[in-house]
Amino acid sequence: MFTVKDGEQIFLAAVSDTQWTIFCNAFNFGDLLADPRLVTNNDRVRARDWMMPILRSRLAGHSAAELSAVFEKNGLPFAPITRPEALFDDPHLNATGGMAPLTLPDGRETRVPLLPFTLGDARPGLRLQPPRLGEHTDQLLREAGYSPEQLAALHSQKIIRGTDS
Repeated sequence: MFTVKDGEQIFLAAVSDTQWTIFCNAFNFGDLLADPRLVTNNDRVRARDWMMPILRSRLAGHSAAELSAVFEKNGLPFAPITRPEALFDDPHLNATGGMAPLTLPDGRETRVPLLPFTLGDARPGLRLQPPRLGEHTDQLLREAGYSPEQLAALHSQKIIRGTDS
């Protein structure tokens, strides 16, 4: 993860030897590509203590959008680190069906991001809407061993509120 221009953050990955070569060439880091201490991925892992500050310094002058464009153009893995509210306008999430409609307990409609993977070529969708206040109270208390009479007493004393009784 890199903090770059204007305090933006981005996750950049070049974890294979091929990706490292592409990364170095894309940013004209020929000196790093030629460094014998960085030939293999294992070498680069061992060199993280001294290599990462160099990369952070060299990438700091770029914006996350600039770095994203270079990584996208070269087929390298990356992900902008954004605030949760920025997900609503994320082009990748919206283009891939990564957002699902959600009805809040007060009836307002919104969207939420789905899990970032697929199963059998399909992204798992939203399983349930958020519960309304008291929606599952009676069911949960029945499962916990409360009798119908005990539930009725709790309701009559206004100790619990349930919409599923």
